[in-house]
Amino acid sequence: MDKLKITGGTPLVGEVQAAGAKNAALPILCASLLTGDALALSNVPNLRDIATTIRLLTLLGVKCERDGDRLTLQADSLSGTEAPYELVKTMRASILVLGPLLARFGEARVSLPGGCAIGQRPVDQHIKGLQAMGAQIDIEAGFVVARAKRLRGARIVTDMVTVTGTENLMMAACLADGETVIENAAREPEVVDLAQALIAMGARIEGVGTDRLVIHGAERLHGGSHRIMADRIETGTFLCAAAACGGDVMVRNAAPWSMDVTIDRLRETGAILSTGEDWVRLQASARPRAVSVRTAPYPGFATDMQAQFMALDAVADGTATVVETIFENRFMHVQELRRLGANIRIEGNTAIVQGVPRLSGATVMATDLRASAGLVIAGLAARGETTVERIYHLDRGYEQMELRLQALGAQIERVKGQGL
Repeated sequence: MDKLKITGGTPLVGEVQAAGAKNAALPILCASLLTGDALALSNVPNLRDIATTIRLLTLLGVKCERDGDRLTLQADSLSGTEAPYELVKTMRASILVLGPLLARFGEARVSLPGGCAIGQRPVDQHIKGLQAMGAQIDIEAGFVVARAKRLRGARIVTDMVTVTGTENLMMAACLADGETVIENAAREPEVVDLAQALIAMGARIEGVGTDRLVIHGAERLHGGSHRIMADRIETGTFLCAAAACGGDVMVRNAAPWSMDVTIDRLRETGAILSTGEDWVRLQASARPRAVSVRTAPYPGFATDMQAQFMALDAVADGTATVVETIFENRFMHVQELRRLGANIRIEGNTAIVQGVPRLSGATVMATDLRASAGLVIAGLAARGETTVERIYHLDRGYEQMELRLQALGAQIERVKGQGL
């Protein structure tokens, strides 16, 4: 397995480009199943999760052609409607083929999903919504088996805010008979990006960006083109690294409008942040001030930024609390940060972080995607050498992260392993 070796203590200075958003690209790739026409996408990141989704779509019979950050998909003749466990187990977002397959082809057989071990993340809201639209759904040998001659419009009230649930139901509703209303819909920018892609394909969707979506079903959608939004989590990760290490970093190809809370919290550390239409710049103070955060659905503080801020707080001046309300197992990086000398204690879903002047390098193990990013930030801020193992988690969501950090002056390199 590949590792990252980091010699910390160097301020980060320079410019870096944010990639396209993984969490926006994944559902939009699955939206290609809603039409037999070509869907042309740009700013598609080159990530492990994207490659897994392309393999899944190819297995289903979708034609996929990639040229750099451009991807063209065409689902004009599928070879099947089953998403097997071998692919779905590695990535929970694979469940996003369920709604489009069912809506367009009247059937779908999708393995119950896997992914990283940060919580249960059940798919019951997906199933409940599709059943309200007239689908017959059974769980058979670990598969969600769904059938419907044609879905019909319905009013759906989700029991909780669910991003992938909102995305699955929104895509299914685009081909349903009649009007579908989704109440308590997720408002995340990635949901908005999916809606804009669907609208480019001919869908009629009202309330985009609010917690009440109204989708007017159509007989068919057509092809279209769409540019994937910039990754707000990747942007925030680079900014957290700059705040933890000191320095002056500009992130271009960014979407500042999508990350107001992250920017506000970074300002509370004492850093100076400035923004433009598609860039964010952070100029760090000598030592950051501790900042408390509480995760919440958008527009609250993103759970995907929690580990990065915990790493920042670990070297900050003062004490901060980090409250995790979304995923029950998302503090697994705490014990690894402690190996670097962080002073953190856990009380239920709250981490109390007492900042220390300096962390010390050690070997640590990544447990999930965002934990990996937090450990990289901690390693960059630590004295001495840090080795981050199991970085295949990191590669799921960050494209060549070490090369882009090198461009900012970081002493970081990838050590090749012998596979997974």
